[in-house]
Amino acid sequence: MLSTGALRAHLLAARLAGPVATSREVSLRSYRLFAARDPRVTLGLDPGPGWAEQDLLRLMADRCGVSDDPAHVSGPDVIDPERTLAGLDAFAERLSYAAVRRAPVLFGTGHPHRLLGFYAALADAMSAAGCSVLTPAQGRCIDITTRFGVRTCSLDYVRGVAMVREPGVRSRGGDTGAHTHSPLPVRVVLEAAAEGRGRLPELVVGDHGWVCGAGQLGIEAIGLADTDDPALFVGEAEGRVAVAVPLDDGVPSAYYRPLTRYVLNRAFLSR
Repeated sequence: MLSTGALRAHLLAARLAGPVATSREVSLRSYRLFAARDPRVTLGLDPGPGWAEQDLLRLMADRCGVSDDPAHVSGPDVIDPERTLAGLDAFAERLSYAAVRRAPVLFGTGHPHRLLGFYAALADAMSAAGCSVLTPAQGRCIDITTRFGVRTCSLDYVRGVAMVREPGVRSRGGDTGAHTHSPLPVRVVLEAAAEGRGRLPELVVGDHGWVCGAGQLGIEAIGLADTDDPALFVGEAEGRVAVAVPLDDGVPSAYYRPLTRYVLNRAFLSR
């Protein structure tokens, strides 16, 4: 079993917490855009009033450990590893509760190149515990606005984890999905599940629009979020996201494996 101390050391060594690769400039830009209700950073969340830039900075300082000094405008951003550990414990608790109830679960990621392995291992464990890992709308086309214009992407599942693929990407079964913040994929998946009279998920696990889009629709959602993803933490503060774990979501995929072991142990899902 991976100890809390060993995981803390790993978080810092892998730069999952502590000084992270996400820059202060990028984080502050996200807070400005969120305060302006820009859909690129609200991620499907319809936030309540009162989220000005300074409010967001205070929230992110509380939830992530970033500096709350508005004059601090450059350099790497910082995540408090103690907050990451607390988030992972809460994340594992929600998984454990869903596993005990054998609840249907949906996994989805906008970071397939980095986080597919993390979610896939959790999906395997939840399936082994008797949960239905849902895969509605396989192959469905979704028009997603990107910085290159509107792209028609296709929905795919790899080891039970949903992602979208851009046009021309034919490889199935791999992590060659697109990076996206859009809540449209989770909306399409949930709509397909409802139309097909299938089971709706009782828990959605993921990141970006998968979490915020599901939480906005009243479905319990938990996920991972970087310092430039204020939407998940606003959703958590407003009670629409159950757990938002602060960590760098862009490090090499192998660095998340110790987190997988830790979460599975904490959730009593280790084989």
